[in-house]
Amino acid sequence: MAHTVTACYLALTSVIMLLLVKAKIDVCKRGDVTVEPSHVILFGSAVSISCSLKPKQGCSRYSSFNKLILYKVHQRIKFAQAQSLSFQVSDLPLGTTLFVCKLACSSREEIRICGAEISVGVVPEQPQNLSCTQKGEHGTVACTWDRGRDTHLYTAYTLQLNGPNNLTWQKQCNDNCDHLDLGINLIPESSEFSYTARVIAVNRLGSASSFPTTFTFLDIVKPLPPWDIRIKFINASVSRCTLWWRDEGMVLLNRLRYRPNNSRSWNMVNVTNAKGRHDLLDLEPVTEYEFQVSSKLHLYKGSWSDWSESLRIQTPEEEPTGTLDVWYVKQNIDYSKQQVSVFWKNLSVSEARGKILHYQVTLLEAAGEKATLQNITEHTSWTWVIPRTKNWAVAVSAANSKGSSLPTRINITDLCGAALLAPGQVSANSEGTDTIMVAWEPPEKAASAVHEYVVQWRELHPGGDVWPPLNWLRTSPYNVSASISENIKPYICYEIRVHALSGDQKGCSSVRGNSKHKAPLSGPHINTITEEKGTILISWDEIPAQEQMGCILRYRIYWKERDSSSPPQLCEIPCGVSPNSHPISGLQPGVTYVLWMTALTAAGEGPQGNEMEFCLQGKANWSTFVVPSICTAVIMVGIFSMSYFRQKVFVLLSGLRPQCCSRQIPDPANSTWAKKYLIVEEKMQLPLDRILTDWPTPKEPEPLVISEVLHQVTPASRHLVHHNWPEKGKGVQGHYSSKEDTGYSASGSPPPRTLTAETGQLVDLYKVLGSRGPDSKPGNPVSPLPVLPVDYLPTHEGYLPSNIDYLPSHEAPVTEPLEELEPQHISLSVFPSSSLHPLTFSCGEKLTLDRLKMGCGSLML
Repeated sequence: MAHTVTACYLALTSVIMLLLVKAKIDVCKRGDVTVEPSHVILFGSAVSISCSLKPKQGCSRYSSFNKLILYKVHQRIKFAQAQSLSFQVSDLPLGTTLFVCKLACSSREEIRICGAEISVGVVPEQPQNLSCTQKGEHGTVACTWDRGRDTHLYTAYTLQLNGPNNLTWQKQCNDNCDHLDLGINLIPESSEFSYTARVIAVNRLGSASSFPTTFTFLDIVKPLPPWDIRIKFINASVSRCTLWWRDEGMVLLNRLRYRPNNSRSWNMVNVTNAKGRHDLLDLEPVTEYEFQVSSKLHLYKGSWSDWSESLRIQTPEEEPTGTLDVWYVKQNIDYSKQQVSVFWKNLSVSEARGKILHYQVTLLEAAGEKATLQNITEHTSWTWVIPRTKNWAVAVSAANSKGSSLPTRINITDLCGAALLAPGQVSANSEGTDTIMVAWEPPEKAASAVHEYVVQWRELHPGGDVWPPLNWLRTSPYNVSASISENIKPYICYEIRVHALSGDQKGCSSVRGNSKHKAPLSGPHINTITEEKGTILISWDEIPAQEQMGCILRYRIYWKERDSSSPPQLCEIPCGVSPNSHPISGLQPGVTYVLWMTALTAAGEGPQGNEMEFCLQGKANWSTFVVPSICTAVIMVGIFSMSYFRQKVFVLLSGLRPQCCSRQIPDPANSTWAKKYLIVEEKMQLPLDRILTDWPTPKEPEPLVISEVLHQVTPASRHLVHHNWPEKGKGVQGHYSSKEDTGYSASGSPPPRTLTAETGQLVDLYKVLGSRGPDSKPGNPVSPLPVLPVDYLPTHEGYLPSNIDYLPSHEAPVTEPLEELEPQHISLSVFPSSSLHPLTFSCGEKLTLDRLKMGCGSLML
């Protein structure tokens, strides 16, 4: 079988050689290409290339028709119409370049004649850093070197080793190699002998040899890596363990390295004559370590072995060390009970020294140090409901399979009880998407008493019975800021408290903050609207936590009348002022309003919530109206019991009454009442010109008919009161009146008269109206009034003064001048005085009531 394979291989080789020879003949049958001085040249040297046709291999018998072309790779560099051509090249690059000569018999056809390759390279550099090693006591000698720059030519390297007794070993490798294994073994018995090694590099441009290297057996032997590595923990304790491994017999020195799996740095240990074992004392419990070992035959000679394969193993547990960081919150349930929740943080890996199986929580009476309750939990919190009448303390410890840590004891006191210890100006600012910077000022009056600050934060609880986790950190009393990032998420609002601790006394201040915010995604949901004492109370549900998008700063309540196009009214409420309810007053009863709410963060206002309609019923407490009404009635009765105030009020009301309210006055000429009281009428002595004033005549006077005659006048109405006087102290139309001339006051009025006397005043008034002449002058005594027939009055049209509210008393003297009556001036008429025209009379004419026009002021009360 072997002979058959060999025969086939030889036959295949022969066929290939024949094909190559035939190809060479076929390619260059028309001519030759020659290169001078050589096909291999030194970089930068010049070379001459010639191309020539063989006889009778041209296009025709005449050489002038033969066109030779020389190509460098695919670039035409020379052509000539001859039997041969030459070209010299001096700038060839490193490596191999192909030149081809072609014959062109026409413009479209070129025939390949022959070609040549020119190799450009450099002389080999001297090999450097020759070193030889022998792997293990039974390995072979292998050497490596640096061959230098690439020669770009075929270069052969030969390794020579000369030993004692003129022994020489030699081996060659081809084409730019840089290592060789001689295949010989140096034995430990020849450790005193010296050996010399050399490398020689050769190519067609020259050769180079390395410097000789001399060494001994111990210099080049590299021990094999240690194997069978294992570790043993004495008494199942990490405090003492032994690392074991196996080495070659001649190993004198070892080095160990180990590290936890989560670390990048190694711990290094060098040991001499270890004999395959070493004790380690600084390992951490319950930690996975990686171990490796290396060996060396001599302290100063030789090289270290490669590192052994890694051993990975976890160390056993130890009793926990350190103490837990414990914090608490408490809340009063009623006057006798309180709820206390205690929280603690996990121990670090180095402190836990194993897997924490559970925590032991003990409730103590602070006074007697007596354990009241003791619980075991796997969680990091515990809650009790305990009495408020005693002082309490809590102790917490952690336990693993080897034991428990020392308990942490903390007294349960009011976390915000010391007002003097409350930090000031607490603020929370965002620092990225998962960090909040909290800053504060020390307590103004107790800064030196603070020995520690505790910054506590918790996600604002959206509702329910399960509170979010509590987070806190402790800082020294010299710090007034802290960066919190544990369990901080964007678009979540956190309640942050800063506690100042001084012994068992604690003070606190709080603020809300978030790491990132934007406008809320929805508005508050109004659930109920109730009415109470004329106001409405609006209650709403919180926006879901995932839609608040940060801390809610304010709420806005909007309301407007239903179907109204006017802008709504609003009320802005700072968040936290009221527990999801707020009163609104000022709404009108019986009007239907539409109400809705929005919420605002630091980024702006969110969309509105649901809309609700409400109508205020207006049912008020009866005492709200009854009590003020009774008080007002009592005051009014007291005021009107005095006649002076009654008179003033009557005058005020008469002045405010408009003219349109005047009643029609009947004609007394046709009145049976006037005939019956004619005698009383004739006794009137008061002149008409002392009563009437110069009023302007209206443009179109209309007759007024008196529909009713009063038959009784109260004493208080017997006094003549003059209105619209020009000024105090002057009579009507300029007549002078002294200050002593006054009318009867309410307190000095005479007793009531008979009906005849009282009603006679009305007759006197008509007589006054009819007897006032145009020639009356100031200062003249008043003449008695003429007796007029009952059937007639002066017919000149005119108006009675609207400011005459009372008639003179019947008991007043007839001849008493009008100037002696002091007018009581109250001018409150809303109509201009220019609309009234004075009454004018001519002698002999009768004044009838159908021609008489009277103002709004009543002549009698």
